[in-house]
Amino acid sequence: MSSPESEPGPADSLPAVAPQLRALRRRASLTLEAAARSAGLSPAHLSRLETGQRQPSLPMLLALARVYGTTVSELLGETVTERDAVVRAADMEPTAAGGWTYWQAGAAGRGMQALRVQVPYGSQGDIVRVHPGEEWLYVLRGRLRLRLGDTTHRLGPGDSAHFDSLTPHRIAAQDPDGTELLFVHTLLQSPTATLCLGPTPGETP
Repeated sequence: MSSPESEPGPADSLPAVAPQLRALRRRASLTLEAAARSAGLSPAHLSRLETGQRQPSLPMLLALARVYGTTVSELLGETVTERDAVVRAADMEPTAAGGWTYWQAGAAGRGMQALRVQVPYGSQGDIVRVHPGEEWLYVLRGRLRLRLGDTTHRLGPGDSAHFDSLTPHRIAAQDPDGTELLFVHTLLQSPTATLCLGPTPGETP
């Protein structure tokens, strides 16, 4: 696995974040050397990020956010007041992905993604997912089969699970009527996918 410093070059879509990076490091009372070491960067590279000579990649932002005890959104200069805290049921439009149907249950651009998900029987049950972050789920209706590593768990309504997403995992409905669940995961820690709700291009069961 490559270090954050070895990721590809600047992303044109990222805003200038240099002043924010410097301010958050100082707020965390960290020297340039200490922050760089904790984030897996060289002091010279972090200095170039803070002076705007380089734009950070998303993995770099993720590493720095963890070191500074903040979110990628704050590193990018977003504030909580720019997003609605409440999501109304009428605004939750269903979207299909990988055979599942999901409704956004939280605000966009946050470090966590909250969803209400309907998983039909036999849909994507054989796909193994592995990615950085954490996941939490709560079964609302039906029964769920959750495989974590070499162990299979069967969850019913009211049951929940909270696990490290680097553990290979499979999620499938156990009953023909499918299952419905609440699902929260650290979306921004998985830079290669918009949602972990099905196979990515080139992925095989």
